[in-house]
Amino acid sequence: MEKKKIIEQLHPLERKVLPLLDKFTFLEELISHSGLKDVEVMRALQWLENKKIIQLRENPKNMVSLDKNGLEYLKKGLPEKRFLDVLKDHTLTLGQLSQKSGLSTEELNACLGSLRKKAAILITKEKNELVVKPLPPASKLREKGFLEEKLLHKTFPLEADSLLPEEKYALDMLKDRKGILKIELKKSRQAELTALGKELIRQGVQMGNVIDRLTPQMLRDESWKGKSFRHYDVSINVPQITGAKKQLYRRYLDDVRSKFLSLGFMEMSGPLVETDFWDMDALFMPQFHSARDIHSAYYIKEPSYGEVDNALLKKVKAAHENGFATGSKGWQYSFDSKQTRRLLLRTQGTALSARMLASESLKIPGKYFAIARCFRPDVVDATHAVDFNQVEGIVVEEGLDFRHLKGLLQLFAEEFAETDQIKITPAYFPFTEPSAELHAKHPELGWIELGGSGIFRPELVKPLLGKHMSVLAWGIGIDRLAMFKLGLNDIRQLFSQDLNLLREAKVL
Repeated sequence: MEKKKIIEQLHPLERKVLPLLDKFTFLEELISHSGLKDVEVMRALQWLENKKIIQLRENPKNMVSLDKNGLEYLKKGLPEKRFLDVLKDHTLTLGQLSQKSGLSTEELNACLGSLRKKAAILITKEKNELVVKPLPPASKLREKGFLEEKLLHKTFPLEADSLLPEEKYALDMLKDRKGILKIELKKSRQAELTALGKELIRQGVQMGNVIDRLTPQMLRDESWKGKSFRHYDVSINVPQITGAKKQLYRRYLDDVRSKFLSLGFMEMSGPLVETDFWDMDALFMPQFHSARDIHSAYYIKEPSYGEVDNALLKKVKAAHENGFATGSKGWQYSFDSKQTRRLLLRTQGTALSARMLASESLKIPGKYFAIARCFRPDVVDATHAVDFNQVEGIVVEEGLDFRHLKGLLQLFAEEFAETDQIKITPAYFPFTEPSAELHAKHPELGWIELGGSGIFRPELVKPLLGKHMSVLAWGIGIDRLAMFKLGLNDIRQLFSQDLNLLREAKVL
């Protein structure tokens, strides 16, 4: 680009700052000599760097400033000075020094340490009391003053590396003492002219009659004639503006919820901390089932037990032991009424379905769903996590059978996997009979498992509902389905804090 064109494109802030760069390089100097605000100077420097006129550098510096005690000692004098002013040529006990000087115990101890290093005092013990005697260097210190005190009278903040040797010595003496000095690492910005920048300064960059905008008034009175207008550089890079949007997985779950609601389902909810009763026992899972192993659930340490409705507990207990008049013999073991009250983090969303069947708000016929957060111990990797979302639900109505379940699964495949090609294969779940797994052919990923399903067993339904009723049930591993939909290959990315990933995620 021609140098003349570059000059014509310079913003007024750039025109003010650029000529100064021949003499001043640090940001603080430019702010001081330009009369501009720091944000205006920084903006001008960034624009100049974009045009390759300057190169910005950051220089880390240790900056020294006065702390609370340092400001006080600047007015009253260092404790050592006040100590020696009281001591003078006398020999005094530590108690007398404390009383006459008004110094705190901490300050007295600091004085003793500092003045002993300078060989200004001698400390002895007489009659079980510490006695302080001045030595010859003490009078010289009172006359000439302390290097540390001279440092306090400097103009702060100071750059530590710019101090003279004696000032650095004073800094070393004071920096470890409480509340006198603060040393902070700060970055100082420095602008260095490039060859192009030096050439532009040689040609001269003046404010002149350059106009930045054309106003209606100028058009009316034709005052724009003969004026120079600043050229705009449309090729220069500008900051990317990222619009606000929902977190990608949150947005996907909201879409799933909207689909279920549009299909006429009602949403269920329940606690994350459940009892064994609702999480497993009410689902007719025997207490000796492998899922009860401590490695398959997070049990709560304190409190360890929760409350369970005794009337419901009695019915569920009977279902486990003898089938509860359902024609089943149950599991035929002695049900532990204490274990069923144990608290754990919900391991499966089906606990919400059990609660709904026992609820007075259940409507028959009725369709229900839940997006449930569940927890199970696992080794975390790209496809496994210790906490996950499970979409599950039930349909309650007289006369439902496996044909209705198949139609429901077909509907889910079309809505969530966007395919009408499904496979239903036999499966086993303790609380459904028959049980089935749903597989769908994804347009890009091929055959994938969507979830499990079945018809709730009478031993589950009758104790909770009080009568026999057909209940279709299903559960979908929505986290993995979301990975397919969002184009992710790591389940941990669903909850990522990577801003670039979140900003670049496609909007479905």
